[in-house]
Amino acid sequence: MSRQAPVQSPRGRPRSFDVEAAVERAMDVFWSRGYHATALPDLLRATKLSRGSLYAAFGDKHSLFLRALDRYIADAQTRMDVELAPRGEPVAGLRAYLAGYVERASGANGRRGCLLVATAMELAGQDAEAGRRIAGFFKTMEARLADALSRAEAAGRLADGVEPASAARILVCFVWGLRVVAKTAQTRITWQTTADALLDRFIR
Repeated sequence: MSRQAPVQSPRGRPRSFDVEAAVERAMDVFWSRGYHATALPDLLRATKLSRGSLYAAFGDKHSLFLRALDRYIADAQTRMDVELAPRGEPVAGLRAYLAGYVERASGANGRRGCLLVATAMELAGQDAEAGRRIAGFFKTMEARLADALSRAEAAGRLADGVEPASAARILVCFVWGLRVVAKTAQTRITWQTTADALLDRFIR
Protein backbone atom coordinates (compact mmCIF):
# COMPACT_ATOMS: atom_id res chain seq x y z
CA MET A 1 0.00 0.00 0.00
CA SER A 2 1.35 3.44 -0.87
CA ARG A 3 2.15 6.04 1.72
CA GLN A 4 -0.59 8.21 0.22
CA ALA A 5 -3.14 5.89 1.90
CA PRO A 6 -1.88 5.57 5.50
CA VAL A 7 -3.55 3.27 7.97
CA GLN A 8 -4.00 6.02 10.52
CA SER A 9 -2.78 9.55 10.65
CA PRO A 10 -1.46 11.20 13.82
CA ARG A 11 -4.52 13.45 13.80
CA GLY A 12 -6.91 10.51 13.97
CA ARG A 13 -8.00 10.24 10.34
CA PRO A 14 -9.95 6.98 9.83
CA ARG A 15 -8.10 3.93 8.53
CA SER A 16 -8.21 3.51 4.76
CA PHE A 17 -8.96 -0.23 4.84
CA ASP A 18 -11.53 -2.60 6.31
CA VAL A 19 -10.00 -3.81 9.58
CA GLU A 20 -12.38 -6.74 10.00
CA ALA A 21 -11.75 -7.91 6.43
CA ALA A 22 -8.01 -7.82 7.14
CA VAL A 23 -8.53 -9.84 10.33
CA GLU A 24 -10.58 -12.41 8.41
CA ARG A 25 -7.89 -12.78 5.75
CA ALA A 26 -5.24 -13.17 8.43
CA MET A 27 -7.43 -15.75 10.17
CA ASP A 28 -7.52 -17.81 6.99
CA VAL A 29 -3.72 -17.78 6.81
CA PHE A 30 -3.24 -18.82 10.44
CA TRP A 31 -5.96 -21.45 10.01
CA SER A 32 -4.28 -22.98 6.97
CA ARG A 33 -0.64 -22.73 8.06
CA GLY A 34 -0.61 -22.60 11.86
CA TYR A 35 0.86 -19.87 14.02
CA HIS A 36 4.56 -20.68 13.85
CA ALA A 37 4.55 -21.50 10.13
CA THR A 38 2.88 -18.18 9.28
CA ALA A 39 5.47 -15.56 8.41
CA LEU A 40 4.97 -11.82 8.18
CA PRO A 41 5.16 -11.84 4.35
CA ASP A 42 2.26 -14.35 4.32
CA LEU A 43 0.15 -11.91 6.33
CA LEU A 44 1.15 -8.93 4.22
CA ARG A 45 0.14 -10.73 1.02
CA ALA A 46 -3.16 -11.92 2.49
CA THR A 47 -4.19 -8.60 4.01
CA LYS A 48 -2.71 -6.48 1.19
CA LEU A 49 -1.20 -4.18 3.83
CA SER A 50 2.26 -2.73 4.08
CA ARG A 51 4.41 -3.70 7.03
CA GLY A 52 3.89 -0.27 8.58
CA SER A 53 0.13 -0.39 8.10
CA LEU A 54 -0.13 -3.85 9.63
CA TYR A 55 1.92 -2.90 12.66
CA ALA A 56 0.04 0.37 13.09
CA ALA A 57 -3.30 -1.41 13.04
CA PHE A 58 -2.53 -4.58 14.99
CA GLY A 59 0.80 -4.17 16.78
CA ASP A 60 2.58 -7.36 15.77
CA LYS A 61 2.03 -10.89 14.46
CA HIS A 62 0.96 -12.22 17.84
CA SER A 63 -1.56 -9.44 18.40
CA LEU A 64 -3.02 -10.02 14.95
CA PHE A 65 -3.22 -13.74 15.67
CA LEU A 66 -5.19 -13.08 18.86
CA ARG A 67 -7.56 -10.84 16.91
CA ALA A 68 -8.01 -13.62 14.36
CA LEU A 69 -8.60 -16.17 17.11
CA ASP A 70 -11.18 -13.87 18.71
CA ARG A 71 -12.92 -13.60 15.34
CA TYR A 72 -13.00 -17.39 14.94
CA ILE A 73 -14.36 -17.84 18.47
CA ALA A 74 -17.01 -15.15 17.94
CA ASP A 75 -18.22 -16.90 14.79
CA ALA A 76 -18.40 -20.23 16.64
CA GLN A 77 -20.32 -18.67 19.53
CA THR A 78 -22.81 -17.10 17.12
CA ARG A 79 -23.53 -20.51 15.60
CA MET A 80 -23.89 -22.00 19.08
CA ASP A 81 -26.33 -19.25 20.09
CA VAL A 82 -28.54 -20.15 17.14
CA GLU A 83 -28.35 -23.94 17.48
CA LEU A 84 -28.76 -24.05 21.28
CA ALA A 85 -31.11 -21.08 21.64
CA PRO A 86 -32.79 -21.23 25.09
CA ARG A 87 -36.23 -20.74 23.53
CA GLY A 88 -35.77 -23.64 21.15
CA GLU A 89 -36.68 -27.28 21.70
CA PRO A 90 -33.58 -28.62 23.47
CA VAL A 91 -33.21 -32.03 21.82
CA ALA A 92 -33.67 -30.55 18.36
CA GLY A 93 -31.09 -27.94 19.28
CA LEU A 94 -28.60 -30.57 20.40
CA ARG A 95 -29.07 -32.50 17.17
CA ALA A 96 -28.60 -29.33 15.12
CA TYR A 97 -25.48 -28.50 17.12
CA LEU A 98 -23.89 -31.90 16.51
CA ALA A 99 -24.98 -31.93 12.86
CA GLY A 100 -23.23 -28.60 12.39
CA TYR A 101 -19.96 -30.04 13.65
CA VAL A 102 -20.39 -33.11 11.47
CA GLU A 103 -20.82 -30.79 8.49
CA ARG A 104 -17.70 -28.80 9.36
CA ALA A 105 -15.72 -32.00 9.98
CA SER A 106 -16.60 -33.47 6.56
CA GLY A 107 -14.91 -33.17 3.18
CA ALA A 108 -12.48 -30.35 2.51
CA ASN A 109 -13.55 -28.53 5.67
CA GLY A 110 -12.75 -31.58 7.75
CA ARG A 111 -9.32 -31.98 6.21
CA ARG A 112 -8.58 -28.34 6.94
CA GLY A 113 -9.48 -28.88 10.56
CA CYS A 114 -10.38 -26.41 13.29
CA LEU A 115 -8.34 -23.33 14.17
CA LEU A 116 -9.10 -23.75 17.87
CA VAL A 117 -8.01 -27.39 17.95
CA ALA A 118 -4.89 -26.65 15.91
CA THR A 119 -3.99 -23.75 18.19
CA ALA A 120 -4.54 -25.82 21.32
CA MET A 121 -2.26 -28.53 19.97
CA GLU A 122 0.41 -26.11 18.75
CA LEU A 123 0.50 -23.53 21.52
CA ALA A 124 -0.82 -25.29 24.62
CA GLY A 125 1.38 -24.41 27.56
CA GLN A 126 3.34 -21.86 25.51
CA ASP A 127 0.93 -19.00 24.89
CA ALA A 128 -1.07 -17.87 27.92
CA GLU A 129 -3.33 -15.49 25.99
CA ALA A 130 -4.26 -18.06 23.35
CA GLY A 131 -4.74 -20.70 26.04
CA ARG A 132 -7.04 -18.44 28.02
CA ARG A 133 -9.22 -17.82 24.98
CA ILE A 134 -9.48 -21.48 24.06
CA ALA A 135 -10.21 -22.56 27.64
CA GLY A 136 -12.87 -19.87 27.89
CA PHE A 137 -14.58 -21.05 24.73
CA PHE A 138 -14.55 -24.68 25.85
CA LYS A 139 -16.05 -23.62 29.18
CA THR A 140 -18.76 -21.64 27.41
CA MET A 141 -19.53 -24.57 25.12
CA GLU A 142 -19.81 -26.95 28.05
CA ALA A 143 -22.14 -24.56 29.88
CA ARG A 144 -24.40 -24.13 26.83
CA LEU A 145 -24.61 -27.88 26.31
CA ALA A 146 -25.33 -28.46 30.00
CA ASP A 147 -28.12 -25.88 29.82
CA ALA A 148 -29.69 -27.59 26.80
CA LEU A 149 -29.46 -30.97 28.52
CA SER A 150 -31.00 -29.50 31.69
CA ARG A 151 -33.88 -28.17 29.62
CA ALA A 152 -34.27 -31.60 28.05
CA GLU A 153 -34.36 -33.08 31.55
CA ALA A 154 -37.07 -30.62 32.60
CA ALA A 155 -39.08 -31.65 29.54
CA GLY A 156 -38.77 -35.31 30.45
CA ARG A 157 -36.49 -36.06 27.51
CA LEU A 158 -33.30 -37.01 29.35
CA ALA A 159 -32.58 -40.70 29.88
CA ASP A 160 -32.58 -42.06 33.42
CA GLY A 161 -29.31 -41.59 35.26
CA VAL A 162 -27.91 -38.97 32.86
CA GLU A 163 -26.44 -35.93 34.62
CA PRO A 164 -26.46 -32.83 32.37
CA ALA A 165 -23.03 -31.50 33.37
CA SER A 166 -21.30 -34.86 32.85
CA ALA A 167 -23.07 -35.45 29.55
CA ALA A 168 -22.07 -31.96 28.41
CA ARG A 169 -18.39 -32.71 29.08
CA ILE A 170 -18.68 -35.93 27.08
CA LEU A 171 -20.21 -34.04 24.15
CA VAL A 172 -17.44 -31.43 24.26
CA CYS A 173 -14.82 -34.18 24.14
CA PHE A 174 -16.66 -35.86 21.28
CA VAL A 175 -16.88 -32.68 19.23
CA TRP A 176 -13.21 -31.83 19.54
CA GLY A 177 -12.12 -35.42 19.08
CA LEU A 178 -14.25 -35.46 15.94
CA ARG A 179 -12.43 -32.41 14.55
CA VAL A 180 -9.11 -34.23 14.96
CA VAL A 181 -10.08 -37.71 13.76
CA ALA A 182 -12.10 -36.32 10.84
CA LYS A 183 -8.85 -35.11 9.26
CA THR A 184 -8.41 -38.75 8.22
CA ALA A 185 -11.28 -38.10 5.76
CA GLN A 186 -13.89 -40.56 6.98
CA THR A 187 -17.34 -40.10 5.45
CA ARG A 188 -19.95 -37.68 6.70
CA ILE A 189 -22.38 -40.58 7.12
CA THR A 190 -19.98 -42.23 9.56
CA TRP A 191 -19.68 -39.14 11.72
CA GLN A 192 -23.41 -38.39 11.68
CA THR A 193 -24.24 -41.96 12.68
CA THR A 194 -21.73 -41.75 15.51
CA ALA A 195 -23.08 -38.39 16.73
CA ASP A 196 -26.66 -39.70 16.65
CA ALA A 197 -25.69 -42.84 18.56
CA LEU A 198 -23.96 -40.81 21.27
CA LEU A 199 -26.83 -38.37 21.74
CA ASP A 200 -29.34 -41.23 21.78
CA ARG A 201 -27.62 -42.53 24.90
CA PHE A 202 -28.54 -39.34 26.70
CA ILE A 203 -32.13 -38.77 25.60
CA ARG A 204 -35.36 -40.70 25.31
